[in-house]
Amino acid sequence: MRFSPAAAHSTMEPVTQERAAEPLTEHVQRINRRVRAFDRRHPLLWDVHFTGFWVTAALMDYAGGGWRNNAHDLGLPGWLVLALSLGLSVPLLWRRRHPAAVLLAMAPVALLNAWTGAALQAALLQLCVVYHIALSRRLRSLWWASALPLAPVVVSVARYGEGTWDQQIGSQLMSVAVAALIGVTVRTRRNYTEALEDRARRLETERDQQAQLATAAERARIAREMHDIIGHHLSVITGLADGGKYAAARAPERAAQALAAIGTTSRQAMSELRRLLDVLREEEENDPATLTPQPTLTDLHQLLAGVRSAGLPVTAAVHGDPALPPGRQLAVYRVVQEALTNTLRHGGPDATADVVLSYGPGGAVTVTVTDTGRGGPPVTASDGRGLPGMRERTALYGGTLEAGPRPAPEQGWRVHLHLPEEPPQ
Repeated sequence: MRFSPAAAHSTMEPVTQERAAEPLTEHVQRINRRVRAFDRRHPLLWDVHFTGFWVTAALMDYAGGGWRNNAHDLGLPGWLVLALSLGLSVPLLWRRRHPAAVLLAMAPVALLNAWTGAALQAALLQLCVVYHIALSRRLRSLWWASALPLAPVVVSVARYGEGTWDQQIGSQLMSVAVAALIGVTVRTRRNYTEALEDRARRLETERDQQAQLATAAERARIAREMHDIIGHHLSVITGLADGGKYAAARAPERAAQALAAIGTTSRQAMSELRRLLDVLREEEENDPATLTPQPTLTDLHQLLAGVRSAGLPVTAAVHGDPALPPGRQLAVYRVVQEALTNTLRHGGPDATADVVLSYGPGGAVTVTVTDTGRGGPPVTASDGRGLPGMRERTALYGGTLEAGPRPAPEQGWRVHLHLPEEPPQ
């Protein structure tokens, strides 16, 4: 394949134009961020450089005699001009940490500068301190902070009478107002940025909390599903194993049937457990071929057949049309499964069970599971997830669940589930 320079030029041209079209403000903002980051890491170093620059400028104004161009009294001693220059520039080193104290410290020097007639331009550095007061202190502090730089102007006009009052004071007042306005603007923008960052942090925290809650809920759902699947099949396997042990000596063919049923039940348990675990695999969550549907009411006959094979006689009666959404079918299936599993575990020998399902309009359903167990010793240890799991499934659809001993003189246990009609969409 040949390489065409013209094609390469046409390919590179949009990129070049895009880079050239990058706004200048982005470069300025990038530089600004870097400067602020450096300032946060080395605040003292930045203050020393800033103060050193203005101290150098003040000393150059003193050494070069430039201060004489604005001075009202040219006969001032050099040591006084030097002291005034340093007094108006060196305090800038603490302007950010203690701006109010710095302005108060510069005020007598500025008044002396105006009274003696030196009229040093370094007095304008007070505006920098006013900016920092507007930036970091209460806004009501601007009243006295704005008045202090005006006092030397009043003294200079009153003592030397140069210019009119409105010109001198108005010019100084305008300078102070601009410095304060810049400080308030920067402060407002900084507070707005901090508010946005704080909101972003809170949203991120809430998102993490929601993710943790969702994870906890998913873990509880998985634990409930695994309890229903493994607990039921293990109870059936235990019943089959006990029955096969007694039949081994008297009816070997019955023992062989029990072993075959144990193998079938074990494979069903492994299949359902594998299906549940496959759902959790991220790489296969979008592959419908790996997902098996959840049990529905059409699978009840298999459930009842497995329980009967484990030695628990079960009768079932269905009234009405079982037209329920998949979610409600799963809830009813799991409640029946858990109730029969508890009978297998705790019903004792010679127990029987009866299941009655009544379907109503709008997705309403009533399930009653009763047994004649005498509460014999549990076949397997209970982890306490059965009844809570049934109540959680019932609560999802606004239903009610009653579970407890049957009223005397009857013996056994009764589980009654009622799911009301679905609310209109």
